[in-house]
Amino acid sequence: MSRFPETLGALKRSGYATNRPKSVKDEIRRNLIARLQDGGPLFRGVLGYEDTVMPQIVNALLARHNFILLGLRGQAKSRILRAMISLLDDAMPVVKGSEVNDDPFAPISKYARNLIEEAGEDTPIAWVSRDQRYVEKLATPDVTVADIIGDVDPIKAARGGHLLSDELTIHYGMLPRANRGIFALNELPDLAGKVQVGLFNIMQEGDVQIKGYPVRLSLDVLLCFTANPEDYTARGKIITPLKDRIGSEIITHYPESVELGVSITRQEAWTQRDNSVEIRVPDLIEEVVERIAFEARDDKRIDKRSGVSQRMPITAMENVVSNAEQRALRNGDSEAVPRVADVYAALPAITGKIELEYEGELVGGNNIARELIRRACDATLRERTGDLDTDEIIMWFDKGSALQVGDDIAIGVVRKGFDLVPGLVDTVVALGLAKKGDDSMIVVACELVLEALVARRKISRSDAGTYARAERESRRKGQQDYFG
Repeated sequence: MSRFPETLGALKRSGYATNRPKSVKDEIRRNLIARLQDGGPLFRGVLGYEDTVMPQIVNALLARHNFILLGLRGQAKSRILRAMISLLDDAMPVVKGSEVNDDPFAPISKYARNLIEEAGEDTPIAWVSRDQRYVEKLATPDVTVADIIGDVDPIKAARGGHLLSDELTIHYGMLPRANRGIFALNELPDLAGKVQVGLFNIMQEGDVQIKGYPVRLSLDVLLCFTANPEDYTARGKIITPLKDRIGSEIITHYPESVELGVSITRQEAWTQRDNSVEIRVPDLIEEVVERIAFEARDDKRIDKRSGVSQRMPITAMENVVSNAEQRALRNGDSEAVPRVADVYAALPAITGKIELEYEGELVGGNNIARELIRRACDATLRERTGDLDTDEIIMWFDKGSALQVGDDIAIGVVRKGFDLVPGLVDTVVALGLAKKGDDSMIVVACELVLEALVARRKISRSDAGTYARAERESRRKGQQDYFG
């Protein structure tokens, strides 16, 4: 960054000393105020928190609080913390070679003080980018005080000829290295109790004392934490005095509407692939995939304490698209359109994201996931069509007919199969679920209707994708099969 002053003297002459923020919290506050006045989004890429979480974060930052985000997994907590980087200045001057980002006008380390005393205005200055001022650590039980705060470094003492009590032999932990920046600690309750105690001083007095040294480092840092609400209690793994020192406690949440969830999944899922097959994801499929997560969050057989991450619909959608892409590649199609059958192919992305209660364990993850898909299809159809008259369709199956629509069968063949079910194609076109002539969307809509009927126990569906009468899925003698 050669456009910036490279010595202490040049930095003084630039006028930086009179304009510099007093602390990193003041710097963030100043940049936040400017962003609020501009009217732009606080953090790009974070959706659904505009009226709930974001105002609380703004209040905490304007108040210069350290804060904690409490929420279940997959609620964008880490993304929010990393987005805080955008509220820092583009670059910040430090004493060159400093391990703790020493302010040239107020150094805290012995290294920087000695260098300024020796070199004076010729003291070399380095410029640190905003990305380098963000330090993040995942708390685990094996994290030590030395990792976070620091400890004596015998190697430095041996190489430099210093006494072990000399400040120059300190090995700084992650927190001092975040000086004049942001220190984010994920899953705070997982931090051992004695390490939590080590954070007391920095939270209240703004300094830390490193074991074995009669010195205190006055650190300038914004502390941000994340935690699961179940763990963040007086009876849990958090030390109450530390909890008391955190300025603001902000609760995150999952998307409050299916439409918002669809927007998040659309933003995050990798659906536009880099090959010769064009991907077209119907909005019906987007809604079904999103509703799976909503249904799971309301299912009593799924552990509420663990939550159902927003990563579920994101990864499920990616698997859905992959299955449609695979079918198109095998059949030589130029376009891949995901169907409801492809949602069943995404079971591994669903079962891996839910933790079951005892009752759920008895039923089995795969069975619950299939049920969630059917309920999501039913909810989607009801939302779009209300109470649909499907008597003619049900009667066709009741007469012993069956229909197989496996996820590996080409769209055109499946479309012909649906033509055999009286009223099915005409119904989805009349309701606006698909346009006449768009075979791919007709197939998607017809499958949606049949899945809804399965959810209502009007017909049945086998694991192989065969729809049949509700009494049993196997084909009776004389029953006619149509492979579409």
